[in-house]
Amino acid sequence: MAADRLTCCKRTIRAKLTGSVSPAVRLLQPSKQKPGLTKWVVVSRAESIIPNKWGDDAIELPGSRMLLDEVVRAKVPWAIVTSGTRPLVNGWLDIMNLAHPKHLVTAEDVEKGKPDPACYLLGQKRLGLPREASMLVLEDAPAGIRAGKAAGFKVVAVATSHTIEQLRAAEPDWIVRDLRSVTLEKFDKGSGEVKVVISHALEP
Repeated sequence: MAADRLTCCKRTIRAKLTGSVSPAVRLLQPSKQKPGLTKWVVVSRAESIIPNKWGDDAIELPGSRMLLDEVVRAKVPWAIVTSGTRPLVNGWLDIMNLAHPKHLVTAEDVEKGKPDPACYLLGQKRLGLPREASMLVLEDAPAGIRAGKAAGFKVVAVATSHTIEQLRAAEPDWIVRDLRSVTLEKFDKGSGEVKVVISHALEP
């Protein structure tokens, strides 16, 4: 499959508290929030604790490191587009010793979260791509799948945090069990075309 660019690895790890938009907000009671702090300052401070506190519980998704290494080595433009905060994402990437993207879109960057397509459209813009450019999104959550599709992009659903039925209901283009099914075959720097092979896909 050819695409102009590859946007990938929204989540390359999992941890028991990273499944929702702001899981760390549970760590702070409203009475403990200091006057004047905005919501994102409070949430970001709380979420910055999670990778260090629960790093031992992180599980690397099969195939994620290999795919990310291939993308980085080939110098394919890529971005992380996530519902987590910037400290949470950077903390997990550090804990897992994974590459940091040049372009990152987090919860603080958009007014509406997934399934609204704003986050993926911002990711496309930060990659310097025109609106008509093709994009490939790797997602593990139904809301993210819907966001990618609403943005007009092709979406690979990765069945690592939701059931096949839940993913199928969000209508992705492909469903795979993990990222071992997604490999980078070719990147033409001149044209910007990326060829990605998707193997062992489940029936969408």
